[in-house]
Amino acid sequence: MSETGPRLRAQLDGIPTYKPGRPAPAGGVTTYKLSSNENPYPPLPGVMEQATAAARHFQRYPDLACTALTAELAERFGVPASHVATGTGSVGVAQQLLQATSGPGDEVIYAWRSFEAYPIIVQISGAASVRVPLTPGEFHDLDAMADAVTERTRLIFVCNPNNPTGTVARRAELERFLDKVPGDVLVVLDEAYREFNRDPEVPDGIEIYRDRPNVAVLRTFSKAYGLAGLRIGFAVAHEPVAEALRKTAVPFGVSQIAQDAAVASLRSEKELMVRVDALVKERDRVLGRLREQGWTVPETHANFVWLRLGDRTGEFAEACERAGVVVRPFAGEGVRVTIGENEANDLFLAAAEAFRS
Repeated sequence: MSETGPRLRAQLDGIPTYKPGRPAPAGGVTTYKLSSNENPYPPLPGVMEQATAAARHFQRYPDLACTALTAELAERFGVPASHVATGTGSVGVAQQLLQATSGPGDEVIYAWRSFEAYPIIVQISGAASVRVPLTPGEFHDLDAMADAVTERTRLIFVCNPNNPTGTVARRAELERFLDKVPGDVLVVLDEAYREFNRDPEVPDGIEIYRDRPNVAVLRTFSKAYGLAGLRIGFAVAHEPVAEALRKTAVPFGVSQIAQDAAVASLRSEKELMVRVDALVKERDRVLGRLREQGWTVPETHANFVWLRLGDRTGEFAEACERAGVVVRPFAGEGVRVTIGENEANDLFLAAAEAFRS
C-alpha cells in the first residue's frame, strides 16, 4: 500500500485560517460577544414565522434559482433580475467571483488591513494577492491601488465601509479611481455594512454599477438584517458577471429557510431602519466616549469601532475579556469592537478607560 496520500493543490500550503470572533466563555464573568459584527436584535417581524414555515419542508431541496428572493431584490434596487446573483453570504459570492475571474498567474488587489477573508479566498483561487496599505488615517489609498494595476490584475476589492476600520471611500475619489481602472478588470464594491453608513458623500454602489460593466456590488443579510446564521448574500452586477456567478454557485447552496427569511426581512424595512438607526446612535455614543478618554479612533460608518494598538493588542483584548466582553483582536495591529447591547458597550467603555489609565 502506498505511503503517499493524494496530491493536493500547492496553493493550499500555508493558507491562513479564517478566525471567527471568539464566543463568550461559558460559566465565567464574560457574557457579551462583541467580536463578530453580529446584530444584537432578534429577527425582524415576520421573519421567524417565514423561517419556521420553510423549516417544515426541509426534506425538500430549496429553489435553486432563489426565484422569489431574486425578484424581490430586483424590485427593491430597480435592477434586472438577470443582474442579481445569490450565494452563501457575501463572502461566498466573493469566492465565486474569484473562481470566475482569477487563477494561477493572475493578481487580485485589495487594501490592507481589510476583510480577513480576502487573502484566504484569493490564495485558494491560485491568484496572487497585492495588498495596498491603508493611509495613515486608516482609509483606502485608492490612488495607490490604481497604480498597482498590471496586465495580470483580474479583480479589485474595495470594502466600503471597510472592515475592520469602518472608514469609507467617498464619491469623488471612488469615481476617479474607477476611471483609472481598465474596463477588463472587475472592481468589487463590498458593501456588507452599507446600511450603517451616514456619510452623504459615500455613494450607493448600486448607483455606481449601473453604467460601469466592470463593477459588481456585494451585499449581505448577515449584518443589518440579522440573518448571520442563515448565510445569505447577493451580488448586483451586469449580466455576464451575474451569469458567471450562477455558474460557479454551489447547487442548492442557499437554503429555503434563508431565502424565505431574506424576503421577509426585505419587507420589514421600516422596522429594520428603526433598529439600524438605534445602532448608529449607539455607535456614535461609543465613538464619542472613546475620544473623550483620549483614544484615536477613526470615524466609523459600520457597526463597529477600530482601535489600533500595535503590540498591546493582545493585552487589551485580555483586559476586555476580564471585564466581561470579547472583542476581535488582530495580532500586532488592533482590535475591532462590535456595537452591541448598551450594557455590553458600557462594559467595553469601562474596560477601555481602565486600560488607558
